[in-house]
Amino acid sequence: MLSIWALDGIAEIQRGDDLAAIIVDAAAGSLADGDVLVVSSKIVSKAEGRLVAADDREQAITDETVRVVATRAHDAGVTRIVENRLGIVQAAAGVDGSNVPDGHVLLLPVDPDASARALALGIRELTGARVGVIVSDTLGRAWRIGQVDAAIGAGGVRVVDDLRGGVDAGGKPLSVTIVALADEIAAAADLVKGKATSRPVAIVRGLGALVGDLDEPGARSLVRAPEMDMFRRGADEAYDDGYRDGYEAGSAEMATDADDQTT
Repeated sequence: MLSIWALDGIAEIQRGDDLAAIIVDAAAGSLADGDVLVVSSKIVSKAEGRLVAADDREQAITDETVRVVATRAHDAGVTRIVENRLGIVQAAAGVDGSNVPDGHVLLLPVDPDASARALALGIRELTGARVGVIVSDTLGRAWRIGQVDAAIGAGGVRVVDDLRGGVDAGGKPLSVTIVALADEIAAAADLVKGKATSRPVAIVRGLGALVGDLDEPGARSLVRAPEMDMFRRGADEAYDDGYRDGYEAGSAEMATDADDQTT
């Protein structure tokens, strides 16, 4: 049986706070072997001092951006879908301006997988319970309306179930199916954590088979390699790129023909 519940009693997190101790205290002795804790990236970032002064959130987004995927203007401004320094493609590079002091923004953890492993280790040492930790953040999805929480960091928990090479219930071979377990757990946990309830940590119980050693591959392994990404550019941006390249190639060909005719 799968059970998921959020922890109450976690106050506003400050830089330098011991998140492992805070979570263990809020859990009040309820943690058990095989539990997976899903922790919102926001409190991890706050504890790690990722709150930075920024008069211009747009500039902060630019500073965190490695590659622009797509931009769309709307009544409230411009949404930028970008690849950030973690390789994650998401809106605004994960730069968060909500629930922070004016003139500041919150950046994602420097290394969410390392953060998750450190949290898992700290909680294991404090409780003796063999737990896993997923650090989650909100991501949009191609082809779908709305956002869901997904794993950007993981420690001590298996993040995928690779079914390739197996067969389905009818005996047909599976050749492409890889289940993103960590993303599914993060999304399920957000049903009880919510976006505005000040409950940034959830416990997921019933998935003990997925909890393992702290050297399990982290959530970074869920990021699709560039050469395998069929959607590296937004549709409008890809069209513009193709038009520009075609125009430049046509102009170069015309110039070559003109030179040939004058010689």
